Amino acid sequence: MDQQTFQNTIFVYKDRMFRFAKKLLDSEADAFDTVQDVMMKLWQSRDRLFAYDNMEAYAMRCVKNECLSRQRHGKVVARYNAAQKGEPILEPNHGNTKKLILNLIGQLPEKQKLVMYLRDVEEYEISEIAALLDMEDGTVRVNLMRGRQKIKSQLEKIWTYEKRQTGR
Repeated sequence: MDQQTFQNTIFVYKDRMFRFAKKLLDSEADAFDTVQDVMMKLWQSRDRLFAYDNMEAYAMRCVKNECLSRQRHGKVVARYNAAQKGEPILEPNHGNTKKLILNLIGQLPEKQKLVMYLRDVEEYEISEIAALLDMEDGTVRVNLMRGRQKIKSQLEKIWTYEKRQTGR
């Protein structure tokens, strides 16, 4: 694969890859670094890329895997730093519903989080998500339904608590 072919087949997905990485990592700088690393790895393995039927799904899966690796590494570092200082890690305070929902999505199990983000934020179709995450369509639907149910119940708990506190 030459440079022009690479640009036409893989490089066209860089914006989607960046948005996906940014959602998973919650940091533009980390997302940019992740996409750069994945692009470099894809370029280095460009001769083997034709073996994949869906280049976009493969590239997005590479981004997902790299993000998960970075998250695991970040959690280990954060736990180590907190243990050294003897301080708990504090959760950020969210002031509006959109941020609250995105935070709740971030707390879901990994599959539900990825499926909800791709479907509800990136607006991928169920079949596209299934290809990206290497799942069956039914599994994607189940994870989406369960994730939405958890978000709904958590929001109802929060709003009930707020109503009791404000007396409305």
